[in-house]
Amino acid sequence: MKWGSFGSVHIATLILAALILLLTYQLLKNKSQKTQILVLFLLSLTGNASTIYNLVLWGEPLDYLPLHLCAINALLLPFAVLSREKRVCNLLLLWSLGALVALVANGVMADVDIFSDVFFFYYMPHVFEFGIPLLLFRLGLVEKDPKCIKTTLGYTWLAYTGVYGINKLINFLCAALEVTRQDGSLVQVNYMYSMGPIDPLSGALWNILPCEYWYMLLALPIIAVYLVALYAPQMITEKKRQLDSLPVFFGKK
Repeated sequence: MKWGSFGSVHIATLILAALILLLTYQLLKNKSQKTQILVLFLLSLTGNASTIYNLVLWGEPLDYLPLHLCAINALLLPFAVLSREKRVCNLLLLWSLGALVALVANGVMADVDIFSDVFFFYYMPHVFEFGIPLLLFRLGLVEKDPKCIKTTLGYTWLAYTGVYGINKLINFLCAALEVTRQDGSLVQVNYMYSMGPIDPLSGALWNILPCEYWYMLLALPIIAVYLVALYAPQMITEKKRQLDSLPVFFGKK
């Protein structure tokens, strides 16, 4: 049975993903912090297991380096769970969206059989890469902090810039050394899509600014709006606290 895109099977798996995360929360919400951390840590390893699986299975290591946003998210997740470091956990609230997009905009995996190991090592890691950052906050293991918006934007663009540089280096060396894949095609990578679009979402940005690396700059306002909406309750509470702490000059008897 193929996964498909926005058909009944695909939609059912999206609903299943939500149920998996909801069930995980229900099972953990009354457990000790130690148990919560242990379970989330074990689940966080699925992303790295997927990276190893892809590197071994396909025999094309340069195409499956952990340099996409979801793979970098997977590398950071175990550290985030164990340390609950505020800036990293708040950062992953943004990066987790990449995993959700990968589940929803699944065009490159649409023809995969949902009962295959290929599907399992794609689907389950993305479910937990999206859900674990949310669960960390929902379970009270970490607090959302609007002050982290700047570091989140900064680290995201730094990672994107670094990966773009790696793309250019790999592509230059592969072209110079004539490194090819098993099918004979020249190895050219596009991690974090910094070299150009591969789906309708990145394609829409490319149509506005058809320039590698820079076209993703158009996503920053969208990301900023998302972060403001995400942290709105905390920002409103802080603003009220500041107003309440101001001295009263008028109307005071």
